[in-house]
Amino acid sequence: MRNVVKAVLGLFVPRMSVPLPSKTSKAIDKRGKRKNGAAGFEDLPQPIREQLDFQRFQKTIGYTARNPRLFVEALLHRSYLPQLHERWNSNERLEFLGDAVLNFLVAEHLHSANPDMEEGDLTKLRSRLVNRKVLAQASRDLHLADFLLLSASAAQSLDHGSESILSDAFEAIVGALYLDGGIEGARAFVERTLLRSRTLKEALTDDNYKSALLEYAQAEGLGIPRYGILREEGPDHDRRFTIEVFVGQERCGVGIGKSKKEAEQAAAARALEHFQTKMTKS
Repeated sequence: MRNVVKAVLGLFVPRMSVPLPSKTSKAIDKRGKRKNGAAGFEDLPQPIREQLDFQRFQKTIGYTARNPRLFVEALLHRSYLPQLHERWNSNERLEFLGDAVLNFLVAEHLHSANPDMEEGDLTKLRSRLVNRKVLAQASRDLHLADFLLLSASAAQSLDHGSESILSDAFEAIVGALYLDGGIEGARAFVERTLLRSRTLKEALTDDNYKSALLEYAQAEGLGIPRYGILREEGPDHDRRFTIEVFVGQERCGVGIGKSKKEAEQAAAARALEHFQTKMTKS
């Protein structure tokens, strides 16, 4: 896989897919200030200018765009294209590029941070970090849905929990960052959003305790463990979840975490300790 990623990245030369706005852009007002946070934004189609708060988007991703059209394209779902009266690409091409860049950056980080880890384990860990579910959650953490350009029907599927639109947008933004700011621009964003200690911790433990508990329960004829939320506490930026797990008719563990996944892992770990204690006493 690393050879594939390297080969794909080797095909790309960091260049703009559309020209940079000129220094005399209409986005500069009489006082010399940029409108909506980027030169060239005022030249974009009216539906985009009316819907997209580009200045807030830049603050969200922690990056000031040199070419706003790239990032608008990254937010542009194919369903929105009929609303525009000029030719635009959807975010699918940038998603393709961003996928390769993202795989490279995650592989590079894991290779550097885990000098003793075998290739198979590195590949497994990377797949846990670069998958639809994780990328969609990273998009939710950033509230990227607030900026996506979608049709009404696509927006409805997003409200119903569709993860593909969110994960695709995340990859497209990585692609736009790579084209606009080079590999370092993309790396800063990926490190801040995906390679945080909490995300890495969840990836490292993902399914480990839950898988072990599932295997034990099935081996003992106890069925499949059931997880339920006891409490959700705290503000949106610092949520705390308390989750319980039942094996058969017995509540075997309770876990607390900053995400449902983390709390489920903690509950499964407590359940395994519970069964270990029972076996020791018997």
